[in-house]
Amino acid sequence: MSKSIFYHAGCSVCISAEHEIVKLIGKDNVEIVNIGENRSRIEEAELVGVKSVPALLTPTNNVLHLNFGAFMADVKG
Repeated sequence: MSKSIFYHAGCSVCISAEHEIVKLIGKDNVEIVNIGENRSRIEEAELVGVKSVPALLTPTNNVLHLNFGAFMADVKG
């Protein structure tokens, strides 16, 4: 994996974090995944270790949990 993946649920905390991540690492270096809208990616996020959103999966497969917005269980409903 050469890009980071930023998982979020679309809440105001997540959107704010998304904007900061894009400013920090650049739009071309991150894939944005709104799992609130794209629910098919929830299982993928959990498999890589995302416990809450917003979270950033780095190219070295480390999950960085940022500025707590919601637990994955809450996102799943």
